[in-house]
Amino acid sequence: MSAQSPAERAAFLRAEIERHNRAYYVLDAPEIPDAEYDCLFRELQDLEAAYPELATPDSPTQRVGGAPLPEFGQVTHAVPMLSLNNAFTAEEVVAFDRRCREALGSDQIDYACEPKFDGLAISLRYERGVFVQGATRGDGTSGEDVTQNLRTVRNIPLRLIGSGYPDVLEVRGEVLMLRADFAQLNERQCAAGEKPFANPRNAAAGSLRQLDPKVTAMRPLRFFAYGVADVAVFAAVGPAPTFHSEMMERLARWGFPLAAERAVVQGATGLLGYYEKIGALRRGLRYDIDGVVYKVNRIADQERLGYVSRAPRFAVAHKFPAEEALTTVEAIEEQVGRTGAITPVARLTPVFVGGVTVSNATLHNADEVRRKDVRVGDTVIVRRAGDVIPEVVAVVTEKRPILAPEYVLPKKCPVCGSAVEKPADEAIARCTGGLYCPAQRKQALLHFASRRAMDIEGLGEKLVDQLVEGGIVKTPADLYRLSADTLVRLERIAEKSAANLVVAIEKSKQTTLARFVFALGIRNVGEATAKDLARHFGTLAALMAADEAALERVPDVGPVAAGSIRRFFAESRNRGVIEDLLKAGVAPEESAGLAVELPLAGKTFVLTGTLPTLTREVAQARIEAKGGRVSGSVSKKTDYVVAGADAGSKLAKARELGVAILNEPQLKELLSDES
Repeated sequence: MSAQSPAERAAFLRAEIERHNRAYYVLDAPEIPDAEYDCLFRELQDLEAAYPELATPDSPTQRVGGAPLPEFGQVTHAVPMLSLNNAFTAEEVVAFDRRCREALGSDQIDYACEPKFDGLAISLRYERGVFVQGATRGDGTSGEDVTQNLRTVRNIPLRLIGSGYPDVLEVRGEVLMLRADFAQLNERQCAAGEKPFANPRNAAAGSLRQLDPKVTAMRPLRFFAYGVADVAVFAAVGPAPTFHSEMMERLARWGFPLAAERAVVQGATGLLGYYEKIGALRRGLRYDIDGVVYKVNRIADQERLGYVSRAPRFAVAHKFPAEEALTTVEAIEEQVGRTGAITPVARLTPVFVGGVTVSNATLHNADEVRRKDVRVGDTVIVRRAGDVIPEVVAVVTEKRPILAPEYVLPKKCPVCGSAVEKPADEAIARCTGGLYCPAQRKQALLHFASRRAMDIEGLGEKLVDQLVEGGIVKTPADLYRLSADTLVRLERIAEKSAANLVVAIEKSKQTTLARFVFALGIRNVGEATAKDLARHFGTLAALMAADEAALERVPDVGPVAAGSIRRFFAESRNRGVIEDLLKAGVAPEESAGLAVELPLAGKTFVLTGTLPTLTREVAQARIEAKGGRVSGSVSKKTDYVVAGADAGSKLAKARELGVAILNEPQLKELLSDES
């Protein structure tokens, strides 16, 4: 923990773990190997055990996974889908067995063992033997409703086989992709010119979360059951199973696929023997696993052992160690992401690790390179755990060549030559040439054309891909040189669509200054800030000429946003694109500027509830036309809260803070020309 206090370290770990939870469970884009995540989680658990006052209710040790995606409906699990505690050493497995024996007063315990699948945990609900709903684990309490997608997974029974099952049954298990199926899927992806998937786990998670079930149906997903939500439901249809292994056999009879490598063993010796056996078989299995799971086999004993806050006491996951190897750093290069993020990448002497040959490893960011002190020529430990992107774990400094230079973050973007910025309070460095940089080209064009920016209807992702990859459009200014003849030569663009797009592009030339500023894609400048800037400066020239001090005089523009705006306009390549846009006829509407001349200048409003005649959009537009600003939250800086029917917590907060409250007639009076 070095200079950090226990409280500071715990706060850091909580924030870091939650960030990685979201990357793994919600975005399906893990940033670190499972082994490194486990280290962070274990460190936080140890801290909270040593300092109980640090164990806050919102700690990730008290919950599971991440929030469900908003695109899907939400399902509340009848029984929470808990995570498992982990064991990493033989000593920890022996300790687990000892705790179970002592709690149960038994000399020896039987355990049900199974591989730990590396897929996506789901719950399947059956009513009278018919599959009615399926959901992801989500945050453990509620998950995403992916019923229609799960119906396309061919080895999930839509109707149970035989008889004797409960009226309501929730089966828990894992959706995954077999290694052979994954390889074939990636071959098809490459043949179609699409990006291949990183690993089977990401391919399975991404396939299950498709909004179109037809896409999911084309992906070779499999399901394996590993338990039920509530064993008590069996009592209504006859004798309940005595053992977990017996319950699993019932699931098999009803049509659920199970792992063939299941076993029942006795005591710690049996557990460790099973671990060694599966470890030896791991490379030859049809699917990826990252460990094995042990469960007390007798169900009555499971109930006696019970649960801690986030995991059962009767089960543990014994994780395989991360697979590591030594190799040499031949170069450190920078990759530029579609949002301008600069990521250092180590080019390695190829080495076989984790079942594949690795020649590149992420270094995450410049701070991480300096923290680990990775240099060209270094011998490094490379880890490939959980089939995630390989990373450099540590440097073997005693093997470092003499005079190996320290890594220096480049001042210029390696792709376009624009300046690179790295704010002091951020870990990520970024290219500032957002309108010009080829690495950011597609993202910049899509944002520029979006509905709340320049609103160019018909310019979607697939068309942008063709325009950029064909070298037809390099900057947003090139859009205004497109002709219908050029567009109809592209794939799947009919004459009418081409003509409509040309009309939409021409129409977009007449826009507001606020929309134009938002369309530029300046970092830290959202739609509301763009409106504030337009209202304050009035003209594009005045905004582009403003220094940071002048920018900070705009309401709600702080030092971070002011710095981003100034650096964006200071980059000559961005200014060149803006000049080309103006020459092409783009004419952002300008005004006298400085909202101090307007009657509601400097006043902040919050809208809550339903107004009798005004929609929220109309009310906001009328307030902004008078120089006011509409915020989404109530604070001491709020001047007015406009409350309609069914106003909730915002109205209560306004009363608590003594903020002026208006109804619709009072708002209209304030907005009237006579006011």
